[in-house]
Amino acid sequence: MSTKRVSIGAGELNVVDQGSGMPLLLVHGFPLDHTMWRRQIDALSDVCRVIVPDQRGFGQSGAVESLSMEGMADDLAALLDALGVAEPMVYCGLSMGGYIAWQFVKRHGDRLAKLILCDTRAAADSEEARKNRYATAEKVLEQGSAVVAAGMLPKLFADSTVAQQPDIVEQTKQVIENTAPTTVAAALHAMAARIDATSMLPDVAVATLLVCGEHDALTPAAEMRQIAAAMPSAQYVEIADAGHMAPLEKPQPVNDAIRSFLAD
Repeated sequence: MSTKRVSIGAGELNVVDQGSGMPLLLVHGFPLDHTMWRRQIDALSDVCRVIVPDQRGFGQSGAVESLSMEGMADDLAALLDALGVAEPMVYCGLSMGGYIAWQFVKRHGDRLAKLILCDTRAAADSEEARKNRYATAEKVLEQGSAVVAAGMLPKLFADSTVAQQPDIVEQTKQVIENTAPTTVAAALHAMAARIDATSMLPDVAVATLLVCGEHDALTPAAEMRQIAAAMPSAQYVEIADAGHMAPLEKPQPVNDAIRSFLAD
């Protein structure tokens, strides 16, 4: 799984670009990097061109002090331009990658052939959730990214994953702890400020696949079923015995769902 550096105007993104065919852009969650998709890259690159970036500030794309969902969506469009992707593509985002998707739909919707939303939500944060994000951001700047790892890890995975796949839990912990505190804080502020996309749902006309882990504690399956019901061309797939990180926890059923959706 080799990566390359791609210039996007004022910055660079570290990216995996593998396979050929319809472009499939895999957008990671918070506060992770492209490696969360490692069980999709090889499995899907025989049917499409899989493009998997570390978003600005994450992974090997360098630390930042300011982020927004709008800016991250624009970064992804710039990345597609830099890679010569002119044809319609498939956007697939998990969690924060889904929040960015709503801005991608608003700002670059003409580029979309299809949309995949994994373990995410359309609603904005409640006032309490916003305050919690701001408080966590302050704590991270003072104490480091391990604060977020300790708080998030128990909520990311199904109990069976923790028991049976401790390696992916540990690897995810390392990724979070290695993310720069300034980036983590900037992303927390950006997520707190994101739009409520609920009113957009009836107008998202592209074919959409929603995937959610059965035991997702952060973006519950019931909530994702409601998103699917509000969209005109959506289908919903629930991943048994998975949590918030369904593509990493249960790659086979997630990959099967994506392959089937791409083939429709």
